[in-house]
Amino acid sequence: MLRAALTLHLLLQASLASACETALLLTMDVSNSVDPSEYRLQVDGLADALLDPEIAEILVRDSVALSVIQWSGIDSQQHTLPWTRMRSPLDVRSFSAAARAMPRAFVLSDTAPAEALSYALDRFTQVPDCKRRIIDVSGDGTPNAGSEVGPLRRRAERMGITINGIAIESLGVAITNFYRRHLITRDGFVVTARGHRDYPRAIRIKILREISKVLG
Repeated sequence: MLRAALTLHLLLQASLASACETALLLTMDVSNSVDPSEYRLQVDGLADALLDPEIAEILVRDSVALSVIQWSGIDSQQHTLPWTRMRSPLDVRSFSAAARAMPRAFVLSDTAPAEALSYALDRFTQVPDCKRRIIDVSGDGTPNAGSEVGPLRRRAERMGITINGIAIESLGVAITNFYRRHLITRDGFVVTARGHRDYPRAIRIKILREISKVLG
């Protein structure tokens, strides 16, 4: 009886240790405003951020599930990297390498964040066991196609999904303000990148904040 109880306790502890704390879906704007060098800054910035020692440690400790969507116009969304659990340092390195090697999904297309959010929300049926669910939207422009983002933000809140944003600005804060007022959920936040060259810094700060459970 004692041995059976001890075995059950160990199995429970192992299960808790491997439980998925966070599902983080990274959605990347690859619309017409993003040139090839700017796309490269985004994928390299993401890949490097995942290899940051502080981030990598939390990813493995909390068995974080990661995934990447590329998005652009109304009918342009691609689930480029499927959900992957970060259960070991090798998982993190492999996902980082896959992110760095991602071919660009779309070119010469519009910016339709509402359709990207709708597509992203539907992907969370694949990670039902993760305690926290987050969509990370990065973009360098406001919508020029598609429907309103407000209904998608409300849908996310009903589903218990957080939407955060990286606004890639060239001048001013128009994109940052749009994200804050219309796109992120009430528990979300926006990080501003001053151009695509600042994106690597911004994505590192953002991911660390998200997986460290600091919201709002």
